Amino acid sequence: MIGKKSKMSLRNKCTLYKVCIRPVMTYAVPVFAHANPKALYQLQILQNNFCRRASGAPWYVRNDILHRDLELPTISKYMQDMSKKFFDTAANHPNPLLQTAVSYKPPPLHHFIRRPRNVLSDPPDELTAEVERLTNINKDMTEV
Repeated sequence: MIGKKSKMSLRNKCTLYKVCIRPVMTYAVPVFAHANPKALYQLQILQNNFCRRASGAPWYVRNDILHRDLELPTISKYMQDMSKKFFDTAANHPNPLLQTAVSYKPPPLHHFIRRPRNVLSDPPDELTAEVERLTNINKDMTEV
């Protein structure tokens, strides 16, 4: 369905990815968003493969260009956004136990134990930074 010979439109392929594939890949995002970067890199590889196959792009097209053109955030950016949304929702929940579970003082920078909310303060990886840079350039050029 997502191959280059598929008659499905690129927009529908992206919708299929967003509705069926990405939720399975990012299940329980707030919990494992702070996982080993190598594990997250494996998920990013899957997303890159989808982008390449769905668009029929050749091997020499860069992944950040594919993400920009398909308007798909990288896995780490998506996880960070979903984690922020989760923690904001939980902080405003009427259940006081849930509110206390998500509100905490961040540990010092040199502390070795990471909690799920730490992902919100992590710097973006290289691919995410490049995709955001290209997206901003694209927005600036369309506004002119």
